[in-house]
Amino acid sequence: MSHLLEVDRLAVTMPDGTRAIDEVSFTVDRGEIVGFIGESGSGKSTTANAIARLLPAGAAVTGSIRFDGRDILALSTRELNRFRDVDLGMVFQDPRAAVNPVARVGEYVTEALRVNRRMSRAAARARAVELFTEVGIPEPQRRLDEYPHQFSGGMLQRAVIAAALATDPRLLLADEATTALDVTRQAEVAAILRTACRDRDLGMVFITHDLELAGALCDRVCVMYQGRIVEQVEADRLHTDATHPYTIALLRSRPSVDERPHRLPVITRADRDGFGPVLEETSR
Repeated sequence: MSHLLEVDRLAVTMPDGTRAIDEVSFTVDRGEIVGFIGESGSGKSTTANAIARLLPAGAAVTGSIRFDGRDILALSTRELNRFRDVDLGMVFQDPRAAVNPVARVGEYVTEALRVNRRMSRAAARARAVELFTEVGIPEPQRRLDEYPHQFSGGMLQRAVIAAALATDPRLLLADEATTALDVTRQAEVAAILRTACRDRDLGMVFITHDLELAGALCDRVCVMYQGRIVEQVEADRLHTDATHPYTIALLRSRPSVDERPHRLPVITRADRDGFGPVLEETSR
């Protein structure tokens, strides 16, 4: 059976000449959650934006991105809009940046249903109630009519997830979807995403800085460094089977909850060709 998403030797050069992604290859299957970890600037979000074709104008892209056998990079404008509206769901870090602050939250969900599924207003609202219930928003009938400022960050992120799931997408891109939340809310949102993937058999690309969350939520983890995937490993074996020097250094650089060292380990500037970073000590 073919992969749901297959990225092969993807390279992205920004308009200023920066090589943001350097021949990245990976796959995502139906029902699979593939995590992306790595330091800021390693290319995680750019990879997700390339899949959605949301890169800046003038960015040069080579390689291939195939979704269910179709070449995403070759889609016409109409086909691309259909892909984004129906097949792809996106959840970003800041839910308040994703919604209209002066529109009711329910409209964010019902609009997608009315435009892309051609539902009546009543049918779209009924479906939105079901979606709010699915993602754990209490009193969904009432909450649909409230405004974003009346939602906590965690509840608003649930509403954004409901909107992302509204058109029954087959692929979900979650870019730092839990970063702005406290630990308890992070776990709740992660559980919602995991359940959605399993129940709906959809694939997900999950981008995070949280190594523990990646290990707990994902099936497989891609480690990115300087625009490349330097290692792919089963998520539950990330801490035991990692072999690339950068991955090992990344894992070692986490502060320990058991010790309070005077200095924290950091990863120095390192060779992208695989010689790997070393750990230095820096003042706390």
